[in-house]
Amino acid sequence: MKQLLLIFFFFLSLSVFAEDGSRLWLRYEPKDTADFLIYSKKETATYSIAQFEIKQYWKGKPVELKRMNAKIQGAPYQKEAFNIISNEKTIKIIASTDIGLLYGVYHLLRLQETGQVADNLNIAEIPAYNIRILNHWDNIDGTIERGYAGSSLWNWDDLPEKLSPRYTEYARANASIGINGTVLNNVNANPKFLSDEYLKKAAVLANVFRPYGIKVYLSVNFSSPVILGGLPTADPLDEDVCRWWKEKVKEIYMRIPDFGGFLVKANSEGLPGPQDFGRTHADGANMLAEALQPYGGMVMWRAFVYNPSSPDRAKQAYEEFRPLDGKFLPNVIVQVKNGPIDFQPREPFNPLFGAMQKTPLLLEFQITQEYLGADKQLAFLAPLYKECLDADTYAHGAGSTVAHCVKGIAGVANTGNNANWTGHILAQANWYAFGRLAWKPDLTSEQIADEWLKMTFSTDTAFVNPVKSILLESREAVVDYMMPLGLAHLFAWEHHYGPDPGLNIPGARPDWMPSYYHRADSIGLGFDRTTTGSNTVSQYFPPLDSIYNHIETCPEDLLLWFHHVRWDYRMKNGQTLWENLCQHYQRGVEATYRFQTVWENTQPYIDPERWEAVRQKLKIQTHDAIVWRDTCLHYFQTFSKQSVIP
Repeated sequence: MKQLLLIFFFFLSLSVFAEDGSRLWLRYEPKDTADFLIYSKKETATYSIAQFEIKQYWKGKPVELKRMNAKIQGAPYQKEAFNIISNEKTIKIIASTDIGLLYGVYHLLRLQETGQVADNLNIAEIPAYNIRILNHWDNIDGTIERGYAGSSLWNWDDLPEKLSPRYTEYARANASIGINGTVLNNVNANPKFLSDEYLKKAAVLANVFRPYGIKVYLSVNFSSPVILGGLPTADPLDEDVCRWWKEKVKEIYMRIPDFGGFLVKANSEGLPGPQDFGRTHADGANMLAEALQPYGGMVMWRAFVYNPSSPDRAKQAYEEFRPLDGKFLPNVIVQVKNGPIDFQPREPFNPLFGAMQKTPLLLEFQITQEYLGADKQLAFLAPLYKECLDADTYAHGAGSTVAHCVKGIAGVANTGNNANWTGHILAQANWYAFGRLAWKPDLTSEQIADEWLKMTFSTDTAFVNPVKSILLESREAVVDYMMPLGLAHLFAWEHHYGPDPGLNIPGARPDWMPSYYHRADSIGLGFDRTTTGSNTVSQYFPPLDSIYNHIETCPEDLLLWFHHVRWDYRMKNGQTLWENLCQHYQRGVEATYRFQTVWENTQPYIDPERWEAVRQKLKIQTHDAIVWRDTCLHYFQTFSKQSVIP
């Protein structure tokens, strides 16, 4: 009963918010004569939340929430699915579970806020994936690796005694877009997160999130049995190690009965893992999976691995994991980044998608903009997500898209304790887009942008249409002024924000230097990954291997990813590579000026606080785009020996 009262008072407080962006896309206004819910002991917390949302914010005909075992889109009793059906008098939201009803309520409110409520609704929704999860790279000290919106949401020092209202706000926002899991801590995991002290804290967060259908997961350090348990080894085939993990898992489930499982980064970037003991990734993952299996938990084992000895970093994940296909236990899912390197502004899809046909894969996107301008740049990422999801792997012939090759989607979160959650107010759209596409990957970028703008700012088409246009152009603009035509990793040392294509630190790893990726010389530019180069093209199914292998058929937006191209090579528009490179950089800069102009004209339609905050960010973006253009072109000019074309 205490938890239900907390939920009640949380909702009661929602009407007292400044225009600081904190309400995200959940800016519902209460009805003039709100019906306040009297909670019943017979109802679950989830059902009570669903009722309260409808009673407070729905302004149409009466709504009935109905639990029943209904077939939805041919899937019997899918626990998160729902129907919305209306007639002249009522609207029914039908689901077999309370969380399905809650998702249905948020969908109906979305229709209301975006002006899409019809007289006769007949909607059937079932999520495409059962796993729709955020990865938080949050640390015990409150910092966030690759976080650009302040400190961690989790006030570890206050937990478990003191709960921030932001925890409920966070859970509500996630539930409204269908996200059903959260990994609380950084993949570069501190073993202390598995201590009794921190499991108590995680359990309290799990209690807050549970009514919103969100499971808690933890990232774990593979050496935890040594660091926490005092064992002499973390060898996954050692009996004492296996026993330690089984006891630790039992302890976790005593505190968090619906605990989701572990996320593991192992033998990557210096972190420990099974290869330290001559074992495979499958050996390590399966040891953890055996411990979790009795409780229904799973292991998400990341495939992000690389070392400086590989002739091409882009090949390594495939080379290590493809031979292990079919060797993982059923409750292991291999988590694969969307591209083969590391969340670059544009990459081809990772060739592991489609290649591991006996192993479930979890697609990992980055929502936080580590390589896309942090919190300073407008980069609406739905087009990037769609580019990957819709890419055809040809694993089973034409139509074998990445979306069809994966069993779930994970996103590296962009949230922090800033009032507006994401640093840049327009970056909230990327959190929203991730959730919507994880639920329904066939949505278009246009649909998602339209929904988010109408829910977050205004339904006035004089605002929505022009701002939607800059959202949809923004990611391509960033690619143009940072790394066009398939270039990658031209960033300055460590911070992954500004450009330094000529960076050269004596003794540093080659694959941490931009020259490793751009290969600029007096002849041309780009990394030769053809059959006469590193042969990365061979990791793709036909006909993609041949398409990428030949310069005449390789898509030009990936040209320098797969080919070392002569400066005077004539591209499809008849101009040389150098001329095209100059034009892309200039086009990216010009786009940022256009973004400023469009936003300046939106002032009459939204509040002054958010308008000014975005305006200032767009000014920074133009400044930074000019720095990118000038730095990169002047550097590459030293090799091309040609004039920079304005």
